[in-house]
Amino acid sequence: MSQFPPFSVLMSVYFKEDPSFLELALKSIWDDQTLKPDEIVLVKDGPLTEELDKVISDFAGRAPVSIVALAENQGLGKALAEGVKKCSFDYVARMDTDDISLPERFEKQFTFLKEHPEVDICGSAIDEFLSDPSEVISRRVVPAGNREILHFLKTRNPFNHMSVVFKRQTILDAGNYQPFAYFEDYWLWARCLASGKTGANLTESLLRVRVGNGMYARRRGRQVILSGMKLDRNLYRLKVISFFEFCRNLVLRATVRLLPTSMLKMLYRTCLRKH
Repeated sequence: MSQFPPFSVLMSVYFKEDPSFLELALKSIWDDQTLKPDEIVLVKDGPLTEELDKVISDFAGRAPVSIVALAENQGLGKALAEGVKKCSFDYVARMDTDDISLPERFEKQFTFLKEHPEVDICGSAIDEFLSDPSEVISRRVVPAGNREILHFLKTRNPFNHMSVVFKRQTILDAGNYQPFAYFEDYWLWARCLASGKTGANLTESLLRVRVGNGMYARRRGRQVILSGMKLDRNLYRLKVISFFEFCRNLVLRATVRLLPTSMLKMLYRTCLRKH
């Protein structure tokens, strides 16, 4: 009998994703893990390509995969909400379909959770790469303790979404994932933490995360600004931030989102990441 509780891994995939990236991601959470999940809930966010379906079919032949098939593309928030409801176990680990979990990821996170049962959401640092996972270009380290996480929440997302393990009931009690363009997870963590739940992050990097110019382009523009304004209004209503912090965030977020992609990339590389 395992010394750790059973857990699910939750993923969402849609038709534009790269089958080779998905194959590597799935391999990393099953074949390569020292602690294997008891269930992998894979949400098909709308119809997929034949190549993606084949990767999933082949993987399901050797791993405990549970498929949640949505009739049409719903977006990440709705897809993950459906996935959480379908997970069978009290703990759920998130994973993106183009990233790579390091072999001891789950064992290290569940060892920490066993020692800290009060923690509801546990993430980690991540290493970022362009095309070769062995060539790390930067690291995103987030605050370790709950007090620091609450402070960080006022201005930035305090968790690396693809790295988290959470208590399923905590997420359901907070209203589950909700549609919120660009900020589905940030808004979820805010609701959880504002209700008194406890977060923590391992300072060690447990994943390799794929980045590129597309990542920076997605972090700028009018729609991102408008969604960020909505997020700050919600944070203010939750009393996560003061009115002064609300106004400050509006100015800072809008300024950053209006930068050219090249300048935004430089800002992330020089100020928001470690090398």
